[in-house]
Amino acid sequence: MSRVRFATAQALFDAFPEVSQKVSVKPTDQPPVDFARALSSHDKLPEAVAFCAYLLPRREAVWWACASVRALASGIAREPAVGLLAAEAWAYQPDDQNRQKAFEIGSDGDQNDPSTWLARAAGWAGGFQVLGDQQVPTPQYMTARAVRIAILLSAARIGSPERLTRLRSCITDGIKLAETGIVQDG
Repeated sequence: MSRVRFATAQALFDAFPEVSQKVSVKPTDQPPVDFARALSSHDKLPEAVAFCAYLLPRREAVWWACASVRALASGIAREPAVGLLAAEAWAYQPDDQNRQKAFEIGSDGDQNDPSTWLARAAGWAGGFQVLGDQQVPTPQYMTARAVRIAILLSAARIGSPERLTRLRSCITDGIKLAETGIVQDG
């Protein structure tokens, strides 16, 4: 089932004005998945990552980021980081307990580690933030920001020729996820 929440790329830019700071291409009235494909096909890969991060609903964005970070780290021998595992746990079971655990891991993590940003993406997918003496709902754009950072930090760790191929594949997966939604067995 399609998870595309916007009729046009322009509608996404209107809903999230900060996207214009991350995507220099002027928004159009074409369907958002077509706009994302055009960014990717014109080698605007960091911009396509940003656009997909805002295009997807929060759960799907976290799911996509986790899969992308795993794909981008393929071939790098190391155990999955705790932030990645916490974000995946929330994506599989998006309850407040898993979200809060991810939030705590992301709050304490290394800002240069993509896994920290994955945990933050899941942790910011709901709940409240304290501003002054009041609590306010966490803004929806916080998850997209963290997703974008996690994927781009992961991509930066790969050699240039391979980075482009892997990043383009991640973008293709993000677009497919927008079109089909998360499919879980049983």
